[in-house]
Amino acid sequence: MAQKESTFTNMFLTLLIVTAVSSLAASSVYNLTKEPIAEVQRIKQQKAIEQVMPGFTNYIRKAVKPEDASDSLIFFNGFKNETAIGVAVNTYTNIGYSGLIKLMVGFQPDGTITNVEVLEQKETPGLGTKMATSWKDQFMGKNPKEFKLAVKKDGGDVDAITAATITSRAFCDAVQRAYTSYEEMNKENN
Repeated sequence: MAQKESTFTNMFLTLLIVTAVSSLAASSVYNLTKEPIAEVQRIKQQKAIEQVMPGFTNYIRKAVKPEDASDSLIFFNGFKNETAIGVAVNTYTNIGYSGLIKLMVGFQPDGTITNVEVLEQKETPGLGTKMATSWKDQFMGKNPKEFKLAVKKDGGDVDAITAATITSRAFCDAVQRAYTSYEEMNKENN
């Protein structure tokens, strides 16, 4: 069998075929996994709402875009039968050590934080990832009107995660963004 001469045209066609097959394979995998991934994210969000706003029987979803933000926050106004029991806010910050951090923060009608759940983060394992442990419990039962959502190093009331001050600041930023938007929404509704 004779070996084909290596020419620019042969190399170009080979590269074109390899690229086309790779692109087709990647798009097929994406299409196969897109819906299951979206369903997992929906279930994770629903569980987070249940954790930060216990006892609700239904909720109304509303997107709110703060003036200084690049993305919207999602509000889940919770009701037990017809009575408003609080709000779960899907919030975020982009100032984490590894960038984006997404949280679900629950507020009682008076603004007191019921709970905080971490939805997404890529912080340093063993350091920044501690935000998802009992460290976040220091926010529970606190009202940001009296509890300053900043680390103690910055004059706030939050104990920072040891060796993860940037992550702690980012966490506080996301909770503050949720609270500020919650307060603005309450002013508009009153």
